[in-house]
Amino acid sequence: MPFANLHSFFYLLQASKAINMIAITVIAILSYLVGSIPTAIIVARCRRGIDIRQHGSGNAGGTNVFRVLGWKAGTFVVLADIGKGLVATMFVAQLMYGPIPFQNVTPFDDFTLVQIIAGCSAILGHIWTVFAGFRGGKGIATAGGMLIGVAPLEVAISLGVFAVVLLVSHYVSLGSLSAALAFPLTMFFRENIFMAEIEGYNTLIFFSLGISFLIFYTHRANIKRLLKGTENKISTIPLFRKR
Repeated sequence: MPFANLHSFFYLLQASKAINMIAITVIAILSYLVGSIPTAIIVARCRRGIDIRQHGSGNAGGTNVFRVLGWKAGTFVVLADIGKGLVATMFVAQLMYGPIPFQNVTPFDDFTLVQIIAGCSAILGHIWTVFAGFRGGKGIATAGGMLIGVAPLEVAISLGVFAVVLLVSHYVSLGSLSAALAFPLTMFFRENIFMAEIEGYNTLIFFSLGISFLIFYTHRANIKRLLKGTENKISTIPLFRKR
């Protein structure tokens, strides 16, 4: 009888792990689909009946919408893309009702780890959207939405860096790259210079480096244009207009 009970216990344990693995998979897929919503393409179709990828820089992101359709449409797209990262990490991740089905070797609690999985899936969906031939944006705004829930102070500083660089240079791509670089550097300096003792730092620093690398990778064409001096500047935001 004890052996039968033990067998039943392990059977239920394995069944629970299988269910939780399915839950993780569903969360990743749903987050990818949320990230895949091609906001820029939809807005461009509705506003002007065009494919945004055939205009401006050819990118399906907020920056190109700013350039082609103006600051109102661009602001909407950026906020919507940030929202995709937030929805994935704050709502879709809530579908995880039990412990994760694998050993958590990170300093994060299980739910935070699920949030990271959901957020990264949303970023991948934004970059390689299934709804538009796997040609999406660069993932900056969606990554920002996901990171707000994980490292809000670092995100705030990175946004400040983005704003300063954009105001000075008028290059959105340069601002994005500067923010991507500022994110892990801020975390490094806070932990090692200012002794902030960031919870989960040993994991977060590598995660932040990975996000930064991904952003630099998706901006590789912009980097080439910046080096050649052929990158387009933003000039349609009212703040930048000459009076």
